[in-house]
Amino acid sequence: MYEAPDRTSFDEGLESCLSLHPKASVPVRLALIGGFLPRRCGIATFTTDIYESLAVAAPDLAVDVYAMAPAAVPTSFDAKVRASITEGDADSFIDAARQIEASCADVVWLQHEFGLFGGLAGDMILELVDRVAAPLVVTLHTVLAEPDAEQRRVMERLIARASKLVVMSERSRDLLRSVYRADEDQIALIAHGVPDRPFGRTPKFKHKFGFDGKQVALTFGLLSPGKGIEAVIEALPVIVEAYPNFLYCVAGATHPNLLAREGEAYRERLQALAASLGVDRHVRWIDAFMESHELLDLLEAADIYVTPYTGAQQSTSGTLAYAMALGKAVVSTPYVHAAELLADDHGVLVPFNDSAVIANEIKNLLGDPDRLLTLQKRAYERSRDMIWPVFAARTHALIEETRIKSKASPVPARIGIDGLRRICDDTGILQHSIHMIPDRAHGYCIDDNARALMLMHRLDDDARSECGQLASVFASFVQHAWNEDKRAFRNFMGFGRNWLEDTGSEDSCGRTLWALGATAQGARDVGMRQWARELFAHSAASALHFNSPRAIAFAMLGADLMLASEPAHALATRILEQGADRLIDLHVELARPDWQWFEPVLAYDNCRLSEAMLRAGVRLERADVIACGVETLRWINNAQISPYGHYRPIGSDSFGNEYELPRPFDQQPLEIWAAIDAASAAYDVTGDAIWLAHARRAYEWFGGCNDRGVVVGDPLTGTSRDGINPRGLNLNEGAESVLAYQHATYAIRDFIQKVG
Repeated sequence: MYEAPDRTSFDEGLESCLSLHPKASVPVRLALIGGFLPRRCGIATFTTDIYESLAVAAPDLAVDVYAMAPAAVPTSFDAKVRASITEGDADSFIDAARQIEASCADVVWLQHEFGLFGGLAGDMILELVDRVAAPLVVTLHTVLAEPDAEQRRVMERLIARASKLVVMSERSRDLLRSVYRADEDQIALIAHGVPDRPFGRTPKFKHKFGFDGKQVALTFGLLSPGKGIEAVIEALPVIVEAYPNFLYCVAGATHPNLLAREGEAYRERLQALAASLGVDRHVRWIDAFMESHELLDLLEAADIYVTPYTGAQQSTSGTLAYAMALGKAVVSTPYVHAAELLADDHGVLVPFNDSAVIANEIKNLLGDPDRLLTLQKRAYERSRDMIWPVFAARTHALIEETRIKSKASPVPARIGIDGLRRICDDTGILQHSIHMIPDRAHGYCIDDNARALMLMHRLDDDARSECGQLASVFASFVQHAWNEDKRAFRNFMGFGRNWLEDTGSEDSCGRTLWALGATAQGARDVGMRQWARELFAHSAASALHFNSPRAIAFAMLGADLMLASEPAHALATRILEQGADRLIDLHVELARPDWQWFEPVLAYDNCRLSEAMLRAGVRLERADVIACGVETLRWINNAQISPYGHYRPIGSDSFGNEYELPRPFDQQPLEIWAAIDAASAAYDVTGDAIWLAHARRAYEWFGGCNDRGVVVGDPLTGTSRDGINPRGLNLNEGAESVLAYQHATYAIRDFIQKVG
């Protein structure tokens, strides 16, 4: 038996990874991503308010803040912020993703605004969200009715990735459904959070700001074009003629991006406009980013709040929500958020850029104190279900709904075959299904028929009797796939039994040789074993010219099985020796201290490469081959254990990224079968039960111990879903998935029985 290196240097890391985190004994952990104070923007204020309201409403919730920092303005955050992410810096986003993964966050909650992250339409955020496995909740502060191509691309990626999309208006909900085709059950409407203060304290706060004896209208927020302040200034001559004590207060610093481009030129243009109209004494400028309590005091000092935005697509306005919460009568243009909040006479809507109507409506309110008070009370009452404690309770409930609650299920004593038989006919096994319905449009492939042929040799007696003649159907498909002229196997066949190519890929040819070796060694029918030996002998020389590492590994597995039934098989021995040498050479050439692998990228069926080395090393009695197999299997296994302790198979999102650790999705059943077989091979070599622990952990992925807590395989019917994506299950039941689940079940049962 192979003697493994010292455990402290070899298997200790794997044992550590295989220990599940005791999630039941630790608080739910939320990774909260957005701006954060002291950054000066609305998203920063909103994210800070979320953090503080959740701290009160859900003290048992652990909230880690990942704060967006502008690249051009150094920002120092306090201890509430776990890490900062620099706008436009890809490495910063990737590092934050790694920290979130390492923290075992239960939910990631992203505050999204296109201009917050950097890249095309803010696509830098995708560097982060594509690398975290926890369910993603995205609050969309802007939902565009007419996005450009880049904005649509980013939105569609986020929608595909998100478990929940939070919006603050019905209009935004409608746009998500109609423009972006988001699922209804994916969308949650939670109104913008607002402060909770008593109603009717305006005189007290007028005195604080020196507004005694004045009628005050207020606009606040970061100053920038598009806010429509020009229209209010142009309305002032008419208003102050009727009400000489009227004062328009404009509070807020110039937007940092605008300040960087042109300094205070925009504010100076507004001040010049007021002076030219002779109303500069009736405008109070507060050029500061005010602390929250000071801003709320200022709001309380106003009689009327004005949001004269120039664009109709403003999805969310926190300033409007705050003003209503403090009982202000609102005069606003009819952008999306205002049109909804002020409906049913809860405020006054005026046309865009119409200073005459603004002047008239403000005059009417000032001249009718009863109506002014009525609107103030209505605004205040409407906002009661928006106060931060209510907002926090709703968001906490959403977090609880979204987070994963997974549990392991036992290895089934028996697995059904109805799901398998459903996708088979007298030609072979069909490649794909639409949900549970076989999809004839994609026909057949030798990959699946080879896997199916191997499965026939390991079925329980009752299942084998029910499958009838399927073994010969699959063998016939393999035989027919051989193209004598090309000396290779074809792969894809249309539903009309027409071959779609002259030769298949190296991987499909290697997999077919593997199936032939398995049939020669394991078929119950003597005639089928003899057929497999003959076809292997006739076709296997092609493996000597393979370049694909997986094709080499598949052929090696077939050769090893052939040697189990015919120890003196010269061609099988040559395939095994040449393949082992080639994979060792690749490992020496391409491996790095932190990348113990045969390729610079990750792909599918990864564990098969290590398994082939382990099987070959034993068969050839070569310690160097065994050592390479154990070392690489340990590395690939560690890469497939999530920080939470459950199995996370390398998914297709990871394919082709050079020297990059795996991304979470899309996870597929094929990897589970490969992991169990490889772990069994490692146990045969080392005698270490750690490999059974790993195989069990991998198999539990089918039963719900996975990144979405979903059951992938159904032991009653023996069918399997096609995998796990960010939204949950891929509901299709293709041949590869069904066969992988069947094989994995028999493999784990055999492994358990072997260990005893």
